[in-house]
Amino acid sequence: MDVDRLWINARLATLAEGSPGLGIVEHGAIACKDGRIVYAGPMADLPASLEAAERIDCGGRWITPGLVDCHTHLVFGGDRAQEFEMRLAGASYEEIARAGGGIVSTVKATRAASEDKLVASALPRLDHLMAEGVTTIEIKSGYGLDTEPELRCLRAARRLGEVRPVTVTTTFLGAHALPPEANGDKAAYIAKVVDEMLPAVAAEGLADAADAFCEGIAFSPEETARVFEAAKARGLPVKLHADQLSNLHGAALAARFGALSADHLEHTDEEGAAAMAAAGTVAVLLPGAFYFIRETQKPPVAAFRAAGTRIALATDCNPGTSPLTSLLLTMNMGATLFRLTVEECIAGVTREAARALGRLDCVGTLEAGKWCDLAIWDIERPAELVYRIGFNPLHARVWRGK
Repeated sequence: MDVDRLWINARLATLAEGSPGLGIVEHGAIACKDGRIVYAGPMADLPASLEAAERIDCGGRWITPGLVDCHTHLVFGGDRAQEFEMRLAGASYEEIARAGGGIVSTVKATRAASEDKLVASALPRLDHLMAEGVTTIEIKSGYGLDTEPELRCLRAARRLGEVRPVTVTTTFLGAHALPPEANGDKAAYIAKVVDEMLPAVAAEGLADAADAFCEGIAFSPEETARVFEAAKARGLPVKLHADQLSNLHGAALAARFGALSADHLEHTDEEGAAAMAAAGTVAVLLPGAFYFIRETQKPPVAAFRAAGTRIALATDCNPGTSPLTSLLLTMNMGATLFRLTVEECIAGVTREAARALGRLDCVGTLEAGKWCDLAIWDIERPAELVYRIGFNPLHARVWRGK
């Protein structure tokens, strides 16, 4: 068998389903052809007939699947550093909002930005994530809050995957917040999301999923359900910002619609955790937002473990509540703030993050048939990826075999 590239003398954390722990292979090799893995396992079991155009000796380095950031708002205009400074000086959220801050300021800046400008401003954030081994990233809209700017944000997100060697999945988040011109009329705005925005997004094929923010300050479970019904009718899988600030039973709602994931989940109860496990809905924990807005209510990790709910981690990169562009730091936060194990953290940014995007069939583990997306690390043990703070041990990043 002829292959394009062969990595030898490596230690593998395959994350393969059914393997114990991280699916470790101490003396491993990976072979790639046409961008896909054709072999990942012990060097001793390499097919004798295998001929490689290029052989790479890893010198005992560790290889994990390329990292997957499964919840980001990477495309937006402006920033919110000024309101961060105001908050530190004692200003309340109400005072910041009156001064033009909050999500309204991001919506205004995003609407004013061209598609080219949105791409240009997102690239440094994307590059920082890629420099830490990210090979797949989800990017949500949600700062346009009107048809044309929402489409523009999704087009910009798609373009990021064309100008960089990274897989971008896009999520339509029209039901993120109420735009100022809605004058508090949530029913009319949700009707616009369902009747105008979603059809336009679907017509251009710009989204791989639809999302909503189910919360007292955003949209009710009933309004969220309307969005989900419309998305499902157009063949779009759904995800949900759920139970972040209160328990509106968003986790159970997400499970009822067979959502790929429910995200945040600080206030989710045991019933919600069990419903998610039964539906195969992944719990995406976002410790960056928990840290940045100084939350005290932690997500119910013990309930997720007891129910068998799958757990993923993501940066939630956004200008207002999680200006975070490091999945390595996210793992450390997940361990330190939420007491996740090393195994849960690493699986949470590889296999389970891929599951949360509905992409486990092609990324997230080192197994034959999947895209050859690899992160090669200068570490002695996988725990270093979670333990270190502000240190990037990436040796090489491989996307689709290159």
